[in-house]
Amino acid sequence: MNWINYPLFGLITIIFWITGVMLITISEKTKKFEWQGRIFVLAGIVTLTIFLTLLWIRLERPPLRTLGETRLWYSLFLPLVGFVTYLRWNYKWFLSYALGLASLFMIINYLHPETYDKTLMPALQSPWFVPHVIVYIFAYALLAASSLVAIKGLYQVYYRDFNQTTLRLADNLVYIGFSFLTLGLLFGALWAKEAWGHYWTWDPKETWAFLTWLSYLIYMHFRTFQPKKVKVPLWALSLAFVILLICWFGINYLPSAENSVHVYGTD
Repeated sequence: MNWINYPLFGLITIIFWITGVMLITISEKTKKFEWQGRIFVLAGIVTLTIFLTLLWIRLERPPLRTLGETRLWYSLFLPLVGFVTYLRWNYKWFLSYALGLASLFMIINYLHPETYDKTLMPALQSPWFVPHVIVYIFAYALLAASSLVAIKGLYQVYYRDFNQTTLRLADNLVYIGFSFLTLGLLFGALWAKEAWGHYWTWDPKETWAFLTWLSYLIYMHFRTFQPKKVKVPLWALSLAFVILLICWFGINYLPSAENSVHVYGTD
């Protein structure tokens, strides 16, 4: 990745985001600079998009093979989710969270650089590879955002007055994220059929993917039939993110996943 100068792209992106958040925060008191802040946030997103595009071209393959590469995509999609949410519902705190977490992932990639090569194992040379992984990462960004909203909701329940708009925002993020998560499962099944001859084999990664999907389905089911309940769905949504994290990268550290074909490479 050094030939594209990731540290420079990463630094520029983070500076744009910090500047954007500062201007948007200042605008709460001064009623100025908000649109300038938005431009800086978008400039950071565009800068990271350019880097990923260059990386894709130079590698001559989708940069989705390793855990570090998926962190880069997460760092792109999470700010997109935060920015759209901010524009739609004016949640400035949520935009700050999204940009902060994305910056953290980018810093982790800088501190733990990987060896980026052009090789792809035969199973990854499939038309299902790109849609499966990208759809999943976008779903993870949305669902991670929903869990943060749930944590804020729990804080409101126990320490402040709870605001129903918090739960409605969580619902919207979960519904969209769950849709993409379902697409990811379907794309993965089609890919598995093409590569290994079976739609589903209960590989450890597949098992945790199903548990992740089921945990958010339970949340939506509870919200549909118990719409007045607050604490239970908020706790369920917070815990669902733990399962998602295990599915995303925690599975790499489980002994049962040593021979899994789904574990991300680290170099």
